[in-house]
Amino acid sequence: MAEKKVTKKAAAPKAEEAKKAPAKKAAAPKKVAEKKVAVVNAENAGFKAGDVYQALAAAGKALTVKEIAKAAKISEEETLLGLGWLFKEGKLATADEKITLA
Repeated sequence: MAEKKVTKKAAAPKAEEAKKAPAKKAAAPKKVAEKKVAVVNAENAGFKAGDVYQALAAAGKALTVKEIAKAAKISEEETLLGLGWLFKEGKLATADEKITLA
């Protein structure tokens, strides 16, 4: 029987390829945006209600919560806080998932 010779040439290309391949750099850590915490108290709720009211008055038409938040330049959570205040006072009306001044 003939024996098979193991040559070093077969193993060598893999080692050479590994040396030639560029080293991968570690990925830079992603920057996490800081979350803005909404303070919930009577004073802040009143201010947010004012922001929401002004945005609706300026628009002059029914808006969604997302549209109100964008127009008032506040978060959706703060928008909901203000909407709750205004709904309780009876200053808002709804129609087809949109909110308008009553």
